[in-house]
Amino acid sequence: MIERIGVSLEADLLRRFDRLIEQKGYASRSEAIRDLLRDALVQREWSESDGSEERVAVVTLVYDHDSSTLARKLAHIQHENHRAVVSALHVHLDAHNCLEVLVLRGRGREVVRMGEGLLSTKGVKHGKLVPATTGQGLR
Repeated sequence: MIERIGVSLEADLLRRFDRLIEQKGYASRSEAIRDLLRDALVQREWSESDGSEERVAVVTLVYDHDSSTLARKLAHIQHENHRAVVSALHVHLDAHNCLEVLVLRGRGREVVRMGEGLLSTKGVKHGKLVPATTGQGLR
């Protein structure tokens, strides 16, 4: 069942929101608002978790592939946690830099520990751990 609600916004905020909706290609304000709400709910789900529930996250890493010790360290961390790595994608960005995208799944605390371990590895130029969801409870 869908319920209707009303939202009051300042004119400037609404104009900016409408531009964002158009840029992102949303069909309606409702779809954009639903996505914002879902994202907030996933963030809260992670922040209120005790770390024992099953979680999914995406980790992105940018690093210089010429640093063979770094590439070996990153591969070692992934192999140590092979059960958590659902998928890995390796992209050559240019002659020196690589992008690695990992999908991790497991207990929340273990996913975060592994993701943060990868991000904090010396030589990683940029990275991010993005909490996701198994989809349970979201419609």
